[in-house]
Amino acid sequence: MARFHETLMGVYFDDLDAFQILHNARYLLLFERTIGSFWKHLGWGGVLDAQKNPDQFHFVRANNIEYLRPVVGVRDVRVRVWIEKLGRSSLTFGFRVLPTDQDEDFARGTRTVVRVDPTTHRPVPWTDAFRATLEPYRADLNA
Repeated sequence: MARFHETLMGVYFDDLDAFQILHNARYLLLFERTIGSFWKHLGWGGVLDAQKNPDQFHFVRANNIEYLRPVVGVRDVRVRVWIEKLGRSSLTFGFRVLPTDQDEDFARGTRTVVRVDPTTHRPVPWTDAFRATLEPYRADLNA
């Protein structure tokens, strides 16, 4: 397995549904925040600036989540992300939501993003620098 980025996230009362389990839509929020943490870890946080980092401009193409067992009640969870596949202009993240004390998934899934030109919004290739930085996190290179 390639290197991954993992962060500890809190599940709070307002994240729960009527059954006191994590609402299905909140998994995407946990994943979104973990991707933000991943970008920050790589030094790519903050305001979008095409001159400094043209790879910041991308659109979400798809999210896929498989809910395997419920997250019950207020607690902490681990959210793990890695690069499942890096294409010419697309990037697919893999993710897992896990308890703090086990490696048994609550949920797992993917998100695919596409790099776009900030003016035309048309797909454009990722830069070589971006590819090099993501290399240690790429599962598709270790297959």
